[in-house]
Amino acid sequence: MNKSAKKDLYEAPDYYQLDELLSEEHLLIRSTVRDWVKKEVSPIIEDYAQRAEFPKHLIKGLGEIGAFGPTIPVEYGGAGLDYTAYGIIMQEIERGDSGIRSTASVQGSLVMYPIYAYGTEEQRKKYLPKLATGELMGCFGLTEPDHGSNPGGMVTNIKDKGDHYLLNGAKMWISNAPFADIAVVWAKDEEGKIRGMVVERGMDGFTTPETHGKWSLRASATGELVFDNVKVPKENIFPDIKGLKGPLGCLNQARYGIAWGALGAAMDCYDTALRYSKERVQFGKPIGGFQLQQKKLAEMITEITKGQLLVWRLGTLKSENRATAEQISMAKRNSVEIALDIARNARQMLGGMGITGEYSIMRHMMNLESVVTYEGTHDVHLLITGMDVTGLNAFK
Repeated sequence: MNKSAKKDLYEAPDYYQLDELLSEEHLLIRSTVRDWVKKEVSPIIEDYAQRAEFPKHLIKGLGEIGAFGPTIPVEYGGAGLDYTAYGIIMQEIERGDSGIRSTASVQGSLVMYPIYAYGTEEQRKKYLPKLATGELMGCFGLTEPDHGSNPGGMVTNIKDKGDHYLLNGAKMWISNAPFADIAVVWAKDEEGKIRGMVVERGMDGFTTPETHGKWSLRASATGELVFDNVKVPKENIFPDIKGLKGPLGCLNQARYGIAWGALGAAMDCYDTALRYSKERVQFGKPIGGFQLQQKKLAEMITEITKGQLLVWRLGTLKSENRATAEQISMAKRNSVEIALDIARNARQMLGGMGITGEYSIMRHMMNLESVVTYEGTHDVHLLITGMDVTGLNAFK
């Protein structure tokens, strides 16, 4: 047994007894997912991250614990859970690894959600039950090589050819792309309106080259989507949704999951640093007894507690269909910012050990450098909040 496979001793911090705000069902779901992460993810994740390989064998388990589309109604294979439950699942999975949470987020928020919300009844019945179990895996094609924060500038396009559309273009930085069976793709029609569709692996002209050389999300598969005169049947198009409203609606779902997920990474780094501070002796006493180390730990737990309250309230609003896109932006940005800060301080507390794969901190830190950028960059989320409070648009 290698050193990175040592026992997962994680204990989640709950400084304000926030568990009292959760239902019995929420606590049961959390316990199930936490146990699964400790048993299936923690022992193997360092090895896969070091090799820059996605642990595909986890897909079946993710389906079994309800990580794929937990809020999707039961009739389509989902669990019909509320958004607090969804957040808890993402938090526990990202506590294990951001890349594994990314896979679940993409499947649920960016593939299943748009098919459920924008698709036809035939599309829902065809795809959703198999996506819920992981029998089918999906990816989401919005970002392009030259259009990230400004998706409206996309050049990927479709042309009406009578009984089908002809799709051309390319998407980049796509999680799950290398192994996905289907892709939810956004492209401009001849009127310049953005339309969504389901593209299936095996369609002529559709390829998914893998992205190599990443220092972040190394246990997650990332790739491109390339469309060279791909014939997309008319029944694969989402019928009514047009414009950026479609893809942005999906991103809200994903950003919500990230707001909870990134806190999971922060909690894991804090828990690791706290345990280490009681065991590591320097100058004749545990380093946790020194003022500067206590300052770091006290600030970590304060920010985690504030973040926990923020996402709990957001979950309540989202389950009541009252959460705004701007509120979700604030939570996404806050959670990732504090998680990065906590990861960096925790790494310092562990000294040289903090950069090794024997502990999870450096892996979390590198992963979070992607999380702070995807689904809306740190700066873009600041401007979304700024525009909301001032009523003035700083994007143009």
